[in-house]
Amino acid sequence: MSKQVSFLPFHALSRFMRDDYRQTVVRAALNALPTLPNDLRSAIDKQTKRHVQVPGFRNSVKAPTSLKIKPMAEAFEKRADLVGVILSAWAEVQSDLRQRVYDLLIERDWEVLPIEADRTKLPGFLTKWPANEDFDVLNEAFKAKYPEVEVTTDDVSLMSVWISTRLPLEVEGEEDDHEESEETSPDPESPTSTL
Repeated sequence: MSKQVSFLPFHALSRFMRDDYRQTVVRAALNALPTLPNDLRSAIDKQTKRHVQVPGFRNSVKAPTSLKIKPMAEAFEKRADLVGVILSAWAEVQSDLRQRVYDLLIERDWEVLPIEADRTKLPGFLTKWPANEDFDVLNEAFKAKYPEVEVTTDDVSLMSVWISTRLPLEVEGEEDDHEESEETSPDPESPTSTL
């Protein structure tokens, strides 16, 4: 019996994010551009040039960061390749949080790629989320494990999504319950949690 795997493109994450938080993530990635590794910086520049329109600039890469944030956050909603590089940059900037969330997920028996894996090469997010592991549970576990770390629940949740490359669209084990009842699969337009 083969296990069916389905992916949602990276920009599906936008349905799980508040607009203000999406802009916060984009701002953090853009502000960190000068400190990022060359390959990541050039990938962001390439996506910016291809998908971000900044009024008054033929080449959006040349626009000041403050003018790029809003149009990039809008492109984030539609461009999977842009989302991948922005999240990769955001995670790079928050390397301590990335390591802590990775350790937490491993400790909780999640199947995750090695921390150094290039997640931008994936076709998107897996749609299966581990049972009994919603964002509230993960944030409580994070606080218990790292009480001295000050971080927002949004950041822990987003890092969990990025490190696991999963969106909480379908909960593992619930497909059997759905077959027995008359419920349909979850509506991707109605996320179970938001960041």
